[in-house]
Amino acid sequence: MSRPPTFTPPPCARARVLRTARGDFAVLDATPPAGAHSTALLLPGYTGSKEDFIALLDPLAAAGFRVLSVDGRGQYETEGPDTEEPYAQAELARDVLAQAAAVDDPPSGGIHLLGHSLGGQIARAAVLLDATPFRSLTLMSSGPAEIDPGQQKKARLLSDALRRWSMAEVWQMMRAMDPPEDADTGDGEDLRRRWTLHNPAQLIATGAQLSCEPDRVSELAALSLPVHVVSGERDDVWPVPLLDLMARRLGARRTVVAGAEHSPNTARPQETAAALVSFWNGVRPSPV
Repeated sequence: MSRPPTFTPPPCARARVLRTARGDFAVLDATPPAGAHSTALLLPGYTGSKEDFIALLDPLAAAGFRVLSVDGRGQYETEGPDTEEPYAQAELARDVLAQAAAVDDPPSGGIHLLGHSLGGQIARAAVLLDATPFRSLTLMSSGPAEIDPGQQKKARLLSDALRRWSMAEVWQMMRAMDPPEDADTGDGEDLRRRWTLHNPAQLIATGAQLSCEPDRVSELAALSLPVHVVSGERDDVWPVPLLDLMARRLGARRTVVAGAEHSPNTARPQETAAALVSFWNGVRPSPV
């Protein structure tokens, strides 16, 4: 579980609702003071939320990017149905395309799509449906296919628990095994609230997706979309050498963030933001 340093947006950002043709999505919307040249659309991972990118908002906005960090359907402050079928990956991918289409007054530099972990696989599915809305794709700590066998076991155990107990009861079990460490998040209260607002059907469905995701790297490589593969120097969800190989197969830019593990966005936000800005500036149109 990603643990953001705070759930309070910086002054450059506001929490609002993004209204799309496929429903409403809770977002954090960060705007540069002097106007944006491009938009970044950020998708969180499994059990995560838009707040996982909160430490990136200020440096990205300062670099001229408008940033929309999104709760997907059934995640945290975006409501979702109580059955698993609407959380099929293709449905979540179509949500992303609807979010991109709903960006108001898009800057000329286009939309840079980024997905962390599960969000990366949803982002990949979205661009494979239709890459035209996007200037680039960043896969952050998101691998080529299914997650590590040990993580698959954890996902199955979590799904079994969610079928038997309430979100509040499962939270108490997880807290006993892995107490929150972030004093800035109200001794875990913000993390607890986020967890209890997740729809369990979303977690069960996406946990299963992560455990059986096929390798679609060749499909992605066939697109002309620039790709950036970002990770920490250690990762227990997809081994780092596997991410290195995926980047080579894609002909992608590769960034390894020193001192970070599965969530460089929360562990090393300044270094991560700098790598994103460098990549995005390299693929956006040059000013006339």
